[in-house]
Amino acid sequence: MTGIDSKKIGLILSGGGARAAYQVGVLKAIHKILPKDAVNPYDVIAGTSAGAINGVALASYAENHRIGIRHLERIWTGFSPEQIYRTDFKGVVGTLTRLIRTTLIGRKYKHDRVSLLDNSPLRELLGEVIQFDNIQKAIDNGALHAMSVTGSGLESGESVSFFQGHYSITNWQRHRRIGYRARVGLDHLMASSAIPMIFPSVQINQEYYADGAVRQLAPISPALHLGAEKVLVIGVSGVAHKRKENINITGYPTPAKVMGHMLNAAFLDSMETDVERLQRINRTVNMIPENVRKKHGMELKPIELLEISPSASMDEIAGRHAHELPRAIRLFLGGSGNTSRNGSGILSYLLFSSGFCKDLIALGYKDGLARREEIEHFFADHMPEKIAETEKSA
Repeated sequence: MTGIDSKKIGLILSGGGARAAYQVGVLKAIHKILPKDAVNPYDVIAGTSAGAINGVALASYAENHRIGIRHLERIWTGFSPEQIYRTDFKGVVGTLTRLIRTTLIGRKYKHDRVSLLDNSPLRELLGEVIQFDNIQKAIDNGALHAMSVTGSGLESGESVSFFQGHYSITNWQRHRRIGYRARVGLDHLMASSAIPMIFPSVQINQEYYADGAVRQLAPISPALHLGAEKVLVIGVSGVAHKRKENINITGYPTPAKVMGHMLNAAFLDSMETDVERLQRINRTVNMIPENVRKKHGMELKPIELLEISPSASMDEIAGRHAHELPRAIRLFLGGSGNTSRNGSGILSYLLFSSGFCKDLIALGYKDGLARREEIEHFFADHMPEKIAETEKSA
């Protein structure tokens, strides 16, 4: 935690299925850069989808951040698709049968959990590796100010951030996005990471929730509502989203291309747009002298932002690991461009294999170390001696 007079730092972890392994590498690099005796540097942690899994895991180790980073890396490097969703033929066929049955005879089977994949193994795994009770202990002991997990209400259409934090934080409501105090648990985590149609939705209270990245118009907002005054955003898009100079059309878009396009729209676009919005607001606020803002009662202040995203295409990395996809899933996705060597958007979301995750962690670690100076400046309150030396030499 930062000092009393320091600004609260918010960590924002976006969604993206298996792509979230990249965030672990960046977090590992930041831990490497900060002093060895530094405590948890993140006052506020806001996660969505797979980013919520990383966020909750970190929050549960807020009182021992060093062990938390190691634990998170151990989880991801030991991943296999079988630990996330059923990959056996019986499991895959079973989910498809329920999907077709519900589609054709909806009224009779309206309570079936409909999805392309059965992610019950993930629920079992998270229940074993995350100590949810430690989150409240960290908050009570001052090691953490607040954390949140965001889900998307399928009936209300609202983006709901279930938060757990300091008693001073109150619920909030904006257009199609609300903050609701709750004791964050396994259901919230499963709901936040329920990729629409791929994984089943989860019922919380009186509503079913799907992946929090869907309809999340302002991904940075929850962290600010929870008290963050400067934010670190670890994205999962990077160079893959940049416009290609040469676009070759080889035929009608495959189902994989269409689904990958939809997933990118849900997981990547809103975060990139919100980052641009915050940067634009900061520029505008900085053009207004502080004394003028105070004189007119303008409660506006710039929010320091550090964004770190992949320097290489995750789709291309996924393409190199396509052979690691289980046989039943390859057959299910095969013939539609999902396992091509040039990569496909949907593959990078579902490829929870050790090889792919290790490569993403390595990429995140490299990208994080490459931003050392920016990270040192951002976390200046956690390394005052280092910053003092830098300013003295300058």
